[in-house]
Amino acid sequence: MIDTSAPLSSSSAYADAVAAAVQAAAAYYTDGVTPLGDDEYDALVRAIAAYEDVHPDERLPDSPTGKVAGGAVVGDVPHSVPMLSLDNVFSADELAEWATGLERRLGRPVAGLCVEPKLDGLAVAARYRAGRLAQLITRGDGQAGEDITHAAGAILGLPPLLTEPLDVEIRGEVLFTNDQFDQANQIRTAHGAAPFANPRNAVAGTLRAKDRPYRVESTFFGYDAVGLPIDLDHTVLLRRLAELGASTAASTAAHPQYCATVEEAQQRVEEIAALRAALPFGIDGVVVKADAAADQEQAGSGSRAPRWAVARKLPAVHKVTRLLGVEWNVGRTGIIAPRAVLAPVVIDGVTVTYATLHNPADITRRGLMIGDQVFVYRAGDVIPRVEAPLVDERTGTEQPIAFPEACPRCGDAIDTSEQRWRCVRGRNCQAVASIRYAVGRDQLDIEGLGGTRAVQLVETGLVADIADLFTLTREQLLALDRMGETSTDNLLAAIATARTQPLNRVFCALGVRGTGRTMSRRIAAHFGSMAAIRAADAAALAQVEGIGAEKARVIVTELAELGPLLDKLIAQNVGTAETAPTAAAAATTAAAGSPLAGEAVVVTGSMTGALAALSRNEMNELIERAGGKVSGSVSKKTTLLVAGEKAGSKRAKAEELGIRILTPEDFADLVTDLLT
Repeated sequence: MIDTSAPLSSSSAYADAVAAAVQAAAAYYTDGVTPLGDDEYDALVRAIAAYEDVHPDERLPDSPTGKVAGGAVVGDVPHSVPMLSLDNVFSADELAEWATGLERRLGRPVAGLCVEPKLDGLAVAARYRAGRLAQLITRGDGQAGEDITHAAGAILGLPPLLTEPLDVEIRGEVLFTNDQFDQANQIRTAHGAAPFANPRNAVAGTLRAKDRPYRVESTFFGYDAVGLPIDLDHTVLLRRLAELGASTAASTAAHPQYCATVEEAQQRVEEIAALRAALPFGIDGVVVKADAAADQEQAGSGSRAPRWAVARKLPAVHKVTRLLGVEWNVGRTGIIAPRAVLAPVVIDGVTVTYATLHNPADITRRGLMIGDQVFVYRAGDVIPRVEAPLVDERTGTEQPIAFPEACPRCGDAIDTSEQRWRCVRGRNCQAVASIRYAVGRDQLDIEGLGGTRAVQLVETGLVADIADLFTLTREQLLALDRMGETSTDNLLAAIATARTQPLNRVFCALGVRGTGRTMSRRIAAHFGSMAAIRAADAAALAQVEGIGAEKARVIVTELAELGPLLDKLIAQNVGTAETAPTAAAAATTAAAGSPLAGEAVVVTGSMTGALAALSRNEMNELIERAGGKVSGSVSKKTTLLVAGEKAGSKRAKAEELGIRILTPEDFADLVTDLLT
């Protein structure tokens, strides 16, 4: 693979760089799989341009510097007006220089700028005759593209019929949203096809595919038009496209915005960049355009790009690196999880050396091998994940990934009956981890029982499960190393307090698969006692909100495994304190006018003011006491978001969906009677 970071020092190096760029572009705009990520390709093109500036007589005809994006693809349908690509800038200083150059070209200040997301998909032109979609064409080399009309029926946001009977060509981008990408891979693998590498690369191959036995949906966002009766300023044009029925980015959190000055445009660029991880689709930059039609006409266009618009590129969130190995780690419930070991790669400013692989079935489905060049994805705070191997880059030295035949931690057998493999000893394989989880603040909240003490209790045989904590004596603890009278008395007092924790917290401390803090509260409220939970069958559990038939079966299996532990807790009267109200009582309370009756609430960010001392679990408990329902993610069902400091993607999605947002202080005022 060519070094994209080094300057080109010879004509042969320049020729190799051009060949590499042409090959990468051809792959990107055909089947979408290329060994060069966005950052590497951009760096390569900049190196080529720098060499050509010094040696203009050596410029090769295939050089990407003179072609529009996708220029490697040959099309047979001529464009009515060339479909140009955009020049790129890579910093705020470069964007300011571009703006200065535009004003110099105009001979006056620009009338205004429009800032919008640079959508990460495939540019297309949709031709309408009398308002009916007649033909869909790719950008191709900018002069002609490929006819992909056959794919139009599976593209959301691209109306088959406009709201007015116009002859017009609407231009825009087709892409996969994150949900569409996940759904597409499920459909493809169900039909025996290899999964797509990532949303950005997948759409090119999808739009060209014909005669597939399955349908894969994508999404269109319009941003230009050819053939409207009058020239419109860009912000007005976007509104006109929406009036005609085409989808635009105006409906998203990264909506296009008019900016009067370059400084305002820079600020909007930063805002859209900050929203990137929260958007339901990929962007690889932010586009800044002269808004006025008169400014666009006066500035004109070059052979490959308009002079009145530019793309401020963002760091890539997809990179290619090598899969060096796979580690198999055992979690606190005995789940055996694979983790990819990667050759270090910088993605979006973070050096990534590990990534998730989900489960053995996922490894098999993706066809991964040790030594593969692989796509790795990271956005915002999302855990990096390996998406797909670059099969065409294999050298023959790659090795199959070895799956463990016994538990990597204890050597016992592995239960492979489900997609997520598990040690047959379950949580007993990781007794220390189970104890440490159980004594956490949002479960039993036993202060003074940290990792070192938990290891000591397990290794001395005093504790095998959480029920054993409540049988510890003062003499047993004093006999341990570094346990004096004060620390012993403090620990015993904390354990005594834990005995009185409400049922939902005790149940949560068990770490039952398929449940968490929220589900534990629902289960406790529904059944009212540990004995009732112990006796519940799958049908009874399925009646709890959020537990379907499949999850109920998993929980029942877990409860059967935990039966002896549950019996010990019941015998010791642990978890018998008053808990959250039953479902019937909660309904009565809600009907009586609780402050959050009928509300579906999500909490994000750091709480301040009267809520500052509350953990997230305590916040959720407060919401339920106020008659609301708690959710961990923002959706169309969400009615209220409590957004604290450093609220990120959830706030962005709530704004996009028009959901009511309260500060911690405003929310505290709403539930003030429950805080006293």
